[in-house]
Amino acid sequence: MQLDTSTIAIIQLAWSRRLGLDDDALAAAEDDERIYDVQDEASEVSFVRLFGREVFSGPSWAAKQVRYKSAAELSSDAALLRLSLDHGGRGTATEHLYYSDSFPQLPAAGELAVAEDPQFAEALERLCPPDDVLEAKLARREALFVLVNDADPEAPEPLAGAGYSIKDGILADMGALTAPGHRMRGLGSYVSALAVEDAMAAGLIPQWRAPFNNMGASRTAAGAGFVPAGLRTSVALPA
Repeated sequence: MQLDTSTIAIIQLAWSRRLGLDDDALAAAEDDERIYDVQDEASEVSFVRLFGREVFSGPSWAAKQVRYKSAAELSSDAALLRLSLDHGGRGTATEHLYYSDSFPQLPAAGELAVAEDPQFAEALERLCPPDDVLEAKLARREALFVLVNDADPEAPEPLAGAGYSIKDGILADMGALTAPGHRMRGLGSYVSALAVEDAMAAGLIPQWRAPFNNMGASRTAAGAGFVPAGLRTSVALPA
């Protein structure tokens, strides 16, 4: 599965704006070209690779160190941390970027109900490990879908949820969460597909950001029809 060229152009526009570049910066760049956004007052050092284009952002001292480093080297948060240690670099993060521009095929989900009330997302979060909750940010999403087993009306059980927040007026930034006892059953992919369908109906392009070491998030993204497009890695700098 591949993304439409018009979809790619819109994603490039959104990221150009997010990175503070000209609107056509990524679209006009050559394949494997690296753009340097040098700001000595930057609050972080970051590297984005998207559809074969690269953007390195950070202070001039960082830009000088990476001029001859490959994309593979800069794709590691450890590499960015090493070059910024003497400048107080901390808080590394690397995430893979996925996108979708086709309506997903929704498999049957049995008799499960779909709820949009944040209270069900909050109940689901209480069942999950804190790191998963922090990553998904489910209860704070602007649009929300939670699969609920309501066989017992007095105690409905949240099983999995997904939702999105609107970024740059263009992208639907996705998040998903599945209760530990109900994982590996396809529920995360199913409810994520519901969120994707809703986002696309609203004229948005669904975006999935999966931490590099979270195979579950990557599997859920693939199951919901997302296509890998690149990555972003970053290290925070002291104010």
